[in-house]
Amino acid sequence: MKLHLKGGRLVDPVSGKDESLDFLIVDGQIEKVGKNLSADGSYNSVEMRGKVIAPGFIDMHVHLREPGFEHKETIKTGCTAAAAGGFTAVCCMPNTNPAIDDESVASYVHEKGGTVCEGIVDVYPIAAVTKGREGVELAPMAELVEAGAVGFSDDGSPVASAEIMRRALEYSSMYGIPIIQHAEESTMTQGGCMNEGLTSTRLGMAGIPPVAEELMIARDIILLRYVKKARYHVAHISTRGALDHVRKAKKEGLKITCEVTPHHFTLTEEAVSGFDTNTKMNPPLRTDDDRAALMEGLRDGTIDVIATDHAPHTIDEKEVEYTQAPFGIVGLETAVGLSITEVVEKKVLTLFQLIEKLSTNPRRILSLPIIKIAEGEPANLTLLDPSVEWTVNIGSFHSKSKNSPFNGWRLKGRAIGILNNGKALLG
Repeated sequence: MKLHLKGGRLVDPVSGKDESLDFLIVDGQIEKVGKNLSADGSYNSVEMRGKVIAPGFIDMHVHLREPGFEHKETIKTGCTAAAAGGFTAVCCMPNTNPAIDDESVASYVHEKGGTVCEGIVDVYPIAAVTKGREGVELAPMAELVEAGAVGFSDDGSPVASAEIMRRALEYSSMYGIPIIQHAEESTMTQGGCMNEGLTSTRLGMAGIPPVAEELMIARDIILLRYVKKARYHVAHISTRGALDHVRKAKKEGLKITCEVTPHHFTLTEEAVSGFDTNTKMNPPLRTDDDRAALMEGLRDGTIDVIATDHAPHTIDEKEVEYTQAPFGIVGLETAVGLSITEVVEKKVLTLFQLIEKLSTNPRRILSLPIIKIAEGEPANLTLLDPSVEWTVNIGSFHSKSKNSPFNGWRLKGRAIGILNNGKALLG
């Protein structure tokens, strides 16, 4: 592989560079970076003027469903969707069957990720906090880290026991990786299917109150004060109150971070009015005030990461009554377009700041090596066209499942290629 990327805008939060440059890449390594570089006919020339070269994006919250639910998604189809969406790495959540709660399952996922799609997308397991994700007994954290786990979560369920969470924070702090909490006081959410409030009352739907999320985060922050060396990450944050808790804890100096999904900063509970089951997710779509708070959280840095919570389900599973449908939507192939359209175009974040939240910050949180864009370094890059306009067509998704509420949406900006592990996927 010999590539000449011509005149692309390098946006690199690590080095602070934001300038137009040429790249010569040979066998997956950056051979030369500079202005107006020349290359012989052995190089494949790629015109990048008006396009962006960024450190490879990573989605730290993805459900690949394998093992156990391959009818929804497989490691291969999930990685193919990730590559199409501009991600060179994904972190897969442990609510599989069996759960990623021992060395054999973690190794299986990690190693299979290195072979599918020719290994162009790195797959990092997020291991379960507790055995079977049942919240009763801690999973063997040491062996899971040895098998490649980069974080711990019982995602899909909260770590409900305060004592289990305390011990999880203590043990995970030995390895410098975070506990990722699905923040929900589940005694308050049983049977709920959308945000609790005036809209749920009007629609006659059982609600999921925002305080259920906020209570769990408040409890965990108290534990985090007690276990000071631990690292704690809030998955898919969705309410103003939850953000306020995180913001205050950050000012206090605690090691707390959080992520937001594109669907939570784009849609509100009003989207449920049409009873499209692709608007059903957990945490649910919240109020417009909550959505505005999420935008402010992105702007002021309270929110560290944009992650998709890519949650594939089959058509049959979603084409049922709203109350009976599973939670979740796919997101890998719309994340970049939604983020540029809703966040960059509306001047909530600069493109530089957006790339931090899609690349640099998640790697820092997970203690993964930071991508260096320099001569002699491996080429781990995401290529973007921030100005192209396109229409979401779920029929063209690479994901095995098509459960998205964004079908037919007109978006601006998308990934046009990735480079990683000596491979290139362009166009």
